[in-house]
Formats: sequence, C-alpha cells, structure tokens
Amino acid sequence: MNPQILDHAGIAQRIPHSGRMCLLDALQRWDADQIHCSAVSHHDADNPLRSAGGLLAPCAIEYAAQAMALHGALLAPDGAAATPGYLASVRGVKLSVALLNTVPGALHVHAQRLAGDARQILYQFRVSDEQGTSIAEGRATVVLNTPIPTPAAAEP
Repeated sequence: MNPQILDHAGIAQRIPHSGRMCLLDALQRWDADQIHCSAVSHHDADNPLRSAGGLLAPCAIEYAAQAMALHGALLAPDGAAATPGYLASVRGVKLSVALLNTVPGALHVHAQRLAGDARQILYQFRVSDEQGTSIAEGRATVVLNTPIPTPAAAEP
C-alpha cells in the first residue's frame, strides 16, 4: 500500500534521484491525477544545481520533474517497480523569479496528470512559494519505457 505522506528518505527510496540530488523534502498529498510536494533544498548552499550566482529559476523544472517521478512510483502496483520515464519536453514555461534561493520558506511543487498512456504522460506543473504565488509553471511530457541509446563502441 502506498503512503499518503512521505519524508525525504521515503521519497529518495522511490525515485531515481539520490543523495543531495533528491530535491524534495516531503510528499504532502497525492491521488491518481495529481501530486503536491514541498522542498526547502533551494536554500542549501550545496544544492547540486546551484551555480556561483545562485539557484537559477529554470531549476524549478527539475523540482517538478522529481514530483512527476514520485507520482509515477506511487501509481505503480504494490511491489512493482515504477515505469522508467524521461523528461522529453517542457512547454509554456513561465518563471516569475530569477533565483529560487531568494524565495523564502518552502517551495510547493504541484503536478497534475492531464493525459497519458503506456508510452507518454502529459503533466501540468506549478511551483509556488508558501503564500501560493507562482514561481514557475508549465507543461511537461514524460516518455515512458524508452531506453536511452548508448553509443556504439568505437572499432580499433
């Protein structure tokens, strides 16, 4: 049975991102169509996505992608591994800040499944501050069950 809430460790067990790269701190709620997570890792000086100038706003897409990955894992039948997926595209992205690390408090990460099948899923996502003000929003396509091609070995 899948839990209704999770902490950072519980999230890290269910998504392919581990260690500091697991950016989400808590699963707040979810159902078959949507997920709501929160994170404070945008304040970490050692955030793996942070550049010398700070944590750039487009990194909010990675927060949303991790929420989508967690959603997929939670939807997997009990005992079954989540279907591997890859972020294939993002569209209509709107960013309202330059740096995520300047956003006080927690980030709230929402993703809603709009459509999908066994090959791909379309999500709408929104990352907001504690007051509900949108920081980033857009749509993302996740492609499922598609192996990443590996380069052929060079011949001598």
